[in-house]
Amino acid sequence: MKTTKSHPVAIIGAGPVGLAAAAHLSIRNQPFLLFEVGNTVASNILAWKHIRVFSPWRYNIDKAARQLLEQTNWQAPDEEGLPTGEELYQQYFKPFAELPFIKPNILLNSKVISIGRKNMDKMKTWGREELPYVVQVLHNSEVNQYEVKAVIDASGTWNSPNPIGSGGNYAVGELENKRKIFYGIPDILHQHEARYKNKSVLVVGSGHSSINAILELDKLKAKYPATEIHWVLRKKNVRDVYGGQEADALEARGALGIKIEQLVNEDRVNVYTPFQIQQINSKDNKLTIVGFQHDEKFALPQIDEIISNTGSRPDFSFLREVRLSIDSSLESVTEIAELIDPNIHSCGTVRPHGEKELQHPDKDFYIVGSKSYGRAPTFLMATGYEQVRSIAAAIDGDMVAARNVELDLPETGVCSVDAGGSACCGVESKSRATSTTSCCL
Repeated sequence: MKTTKSHPVAIIGAGPVGLAAAAHLSIRNQPFLLFEVGNTVASNILAWKHIRVFSPWRYNIDKAARQLLEQTNWQAPDEEGLPTGEELYQQYFKPFAELPFIKPNILLNSKVISIGRKNMDKMKTWGREELPYVVQVLHNSEVNQYEVKAVIDASGTWNSPNPIGSGGNYAVGELENKRKIFYGIPDILHQHEARYKNKSVLVVGSGHSSINAILELDKLKAKYPATEIHWVLRKKNVRDVYGGQEADALEARGALGIKIEQLVNEDRVNVYTPFQIQQINSKDNKLTIVGFQHDEKFALPQIDEIISNTGSRPDFSFLREVRLSIDSSLESVTEIAELIDPNIHSCGTVRPHGEKELQHPDKDFYIVGSKSYGRAPTFLMATGYEQVRSIAAAIDGDMVAARNVELDLPETGVCSVDAGGSACCGVESKSRATSTTSCCL
């Protein structure tokens, strides 16, 4: 069976970029199915719903999605406001997903477990491009198959956190003690207060997520004085994470650097840097963190809880039958690796890219959003919107639009080459006067 125009496009992941892909395909009258493993759209956003982003609303809403929403009685938020994750969901993602021509095409609680060409394994070539893709989806303990003409993988990296151990590996004892490790951004002052109050808490990581966690733990300590805060970084100097502070054009982002420096200077947080974690031991319900600090063996005992903010990595397990082109070091799409390599670039020097750079050996298969960047921490939500705009145009046969660049970003100051591994959802920088990150968390 050959692919036809009536076959839908499969979108994997109903996060910001996956929903934007749905918007652009909808405007072009291209049928689509959107598979989301969570029980609601933007489920990963809701995991940090208590966090306020750095970038104002005008940079967080995809243009095609806005166009569709404005055809209804939707009330656009204040363009200069800084939304929380909850507000992004309630005022943007949820209303968009409930549009009558979008909602029927979203399949929630649907985990994609395999993708491949119909009746053809990865090794076979002849006639491959003429066959539809078959997407196998696990839904309510039942596996269903869908034939599609193209695939846009916007599944992100949020659900594949990096280990705590140095060198990208799990520390010895890390898996055995996962019940005491929170990978992500806990709601320390509300939902998870009981977990951390009057406890000795270790935060691991150097990005804005870890800074937010430390600032909230400090507020918790004001209420529960027995709370102890420890901070492990791999950086040589803690000052490297302070960013542009007053010079940052995004005021809320610069304020984080100012606040964390104040906490460090006042000895309200115990800092260990550079610290390479090797092992986590457990005894009497307490953890001892063993590693090397300044190349000397060091042990940090009596830890109750760990918050891990060491970033994330892509999951390719369900793409075993797809011919991919993945960079061996970044695990990004190969053609954009040189553009985004954090050893060379900051977010501010990554140029926009689209369908051409995101192609894989298997035609009409694309990885977009933070997953397209692999392990690189320089991804921007607005860049993801541009990716799917270009891809939707190419799927529609509009190659002129696919090759155009339609990304307009503000002057915001420069981001550092290490954003702590968090997926950025703010805006890019064009000026290089300061050193700070563009991640929203």
